Amino acid sequence: MTFAPDHPKDALADWLRIRPQISWPWWSSAHLSHHGVAHRDAFRDFFNATRGRRDAGGTTRVLAALDLALADAKEGNRLTFALMANWQQTVLGDGAAAFRTMPAFAKGGRERYGIAPDTQAWFERCPSESAQPDLPFPSRAARTYLDVLFFHPFEDGNARAAMLALAFVLTREGAVIDQVHPLQATRWADDAEGAADLAVLLGILINKAQRRPPHGRRP
Repeated sequence: MTFAPDHPKDALADWLRIRPQISWPWWSSAHLSHHGVAHRDAFRDFFNATRGRRDAGGTTRVLAALDLALADAKEGNRLTFALMANWQQTVLGDGAAAFRTMPAFAKGGRERYGIAPDTQAWFERCPSESAQPDLPFPSRAARTYLDVLFFHPFEDGNARAAMLALAFVLTREGAVIDQVHPLQATRWADDAEGAADLAVLLGILINKAQRRPPHGRRP
């Protein structure tokens, strides 16, 4: 979406302002589990539940993009804009997925994402931070998800792109969640506490998935 009747303040500028100031949560290795067993394909279930009935073709495409993202993660590929653009091309099914060239809007026009000559360059530096070794991976995953939402790099399908990036980071780290719907909440670019809370929620979901017995078995 590239037009809004009232021109709200620049949410991307808000995100760039608070991003370095967020107090990301930390976990000790004893309290954060890796390498859990996926009890069901949570991201696949999420896309089927949220898109399946109203957009069968779009659901097929985003599930194909999810397969690409998970394969890239398991191969240990670095997260880059080019990698995400490849997934997004599959999501949209309409030629190359280039970085947007116009301001974008979301939330019914209440949030505006500006564009400047260096916006793409700023964004292309962010994915490498998803592998930052001195920050626990739930915080890195949350930050990557929010980067995609608030940079809004593509002309369309940015919510799907953010979920694919999140699935990639978790899979690359050997972490699983078996619920995605709890993550589906409205996020605001100037909400530092909300960003940190998203990381906390991811940590909780990862540990719950680790402790929950495989589907069909009793504890």
